[in-house]
Amino acid sequence: MSSISDTNRGAQANLSLRFDDPRSASRQGLDRPRNSTTLSVIVPVYNEQFLVEASLARLRVLDESPLLDLIKVIVVDDGSKDETPEAIARFRATTESERAGSSKLKWVWIRHEKNSGKGAAIRTGLVQADTELVVIHDADLEYHPSDLLKMIGVFLAEDADAVFGSRFMAGGYKRALFFRHAMGNKLLTLLTDIVCDLNLTDMETCYKMVRTDLLKSIPLESSTFDVEVELAIKLAKRGSRIFEVAINYSGRTYQEGKKINWKDGVRALRAILHYAISGNIFVQDPSGAEILDRLNKAPRFTRWMADVISPYIGDRVLEIGAGIGNMSMRLMPRTIYWATDVNTHYLDYLSSLRATRPYLSVAYIDAADAQTYPSAGSTFDTVVCLNVVEHIQDDEGALRNIRRLLAEGGRAVILVPFGPGLYGTLDEVLGHCRRYTEEQLTAVAVKAGYRLERMLRFNRPGVIAWWLNGKIFRRKTFGLGQIRLLNILTPLFRILDPWLPLPPLSIIAILGKDSDPVVLSSSQTRSSPAQVS
Repeated sequence: MSSISDTNRGAQANLSLRFDDPRSASRQGLDRPRNSTTLSVIVPVYNEQFLVEASLARLRVLDESPLLDLIKVIVVDDGSKDETPEAIARFRATTESERAGSSKLKWVWIRHEKNSGKGAAIRTGLVQADTELVVIHDADLEYHPSDLLKMIGVFLAEDADAVFGSRFMAGGYKRALFFRHAMGNKLLTLLTDIVCDLNLTDMETCYKMVRTDLLKSIPLESSTFDVEVELAIKLAKRGSRIFEVAINYSGRTYQEGKKINWKDGVRALRAILHYAISGNIFVQDPSGAEILDRLNKAPRFTRWMADVISPYIGDRVLEIGAGIGNMSMRLMPRTIYWATDVNTHYLDYLSSLRATRPYLSVAYIDAADAQTYPSAGSTFDTVVCLNVVEHIQDDEGALRNIRRLLAEGGRAVILVPFGPGLYGTLDEVLGHCRRYTEEQLTAVAVKAGYRLERMLRFNRPGVIAWWLNGKIFRRKTFGLGQIRLLNILTPLFRILDPWLPLPPLSIIAILGKDSDPVVLSSSQTRSSPAQVS
């Protein structure tokens, strides 16, 4: 890659090169016009022997659209007890000729031996989804697949994570039915909006179209119709960019086979309460996404850390290991800000921030792999690397890679966990190779060619909680209650931190790049209260 320009245009041009890397975020081509995409349609089916064939046949309208290069229809018969399996078999026979033709429709057929619920059918179908987008289509005749094309248009025009088809927005038609049912839907939507701080008009809609990789990264727990509540709340908690589009709706009466009833409304109310307080919004992964998300619920703590390092941050910044942007949001805006990570889910989320931040670039960089870095000669005046180096076996090599990106006189801001004796289960689940002493971090930085400007000691009060959770109780995550308590107590911690007779939980090395590395004495590296407040 060519050197990074000092202009936003140069930064954005280089970003497009990074997204050509197959390891980059799934939003490849983010800066290029897009005219088409691919879609998986999950069709949960239960006791729809009279309607399922007509409902599936309606999906053929998608085959005619130039907006779609591939449509994968995943039909999940959720243990139907009537003649639905025979109806599906008849329809399946009509699709055999399409396989030999030019149809873009590809069909997948799955059957549950036992009825497990709509949510369970969606989870089964999601395993088979390998397209860019995925949507749920009920096997009745209430929804119109032609509306899916309007929803796809939003993905192509906007940087959307999810698009909901709303039955209550102006612009579509709907059958006039069930006043009390509609009021119940609006109440549930209102409560969801309060929980999520959104302004949805139709939370209970079946037509929720989501980026497939995002949906697969969300742990779906519901097995019944309350999956609609779960999807809406968890997408909102993930910070997803959700859009709504008016769709047409041909509701059916109970005599015509409608299944949802007042009991489902009660379940939905319970689900809203449950998912409002639940923090289970990331599928477990080695990078500790759950802990990162929970720390995001302590914004005062993140602000404290940002305030400590801000005096050392320049105007052309590269952040390595940005995660879901907890710190990035505190350090922006800058003339140039690159937020990087190795986790594609994080990169996708960071990419969603770019719509209103033209100075922000998002790219894949593996701190341990020099080939993923921009070329030498780049003009970053600051590289921020918080809680990353401890994950890397060759920490000296990673620091050398970082140094190569700095302009002469630039700085690297490196935060690592302090105290080898504190190493416990939390370190294990986060993949820490080590915890450092000040002498160890200084030594590896000097070997990598840096001049140590200052060593800051950060968060002495946190040592007690880390020791109890990771060493005594051997927990693998923080409880939400602890995180909320941390957020409440952070102003007090900021005051007490310089004075407590405790070791710090973290240390922050401010490393300079010049041609004559000089290490300050240990007395000079001790941070004063003013430096860490």
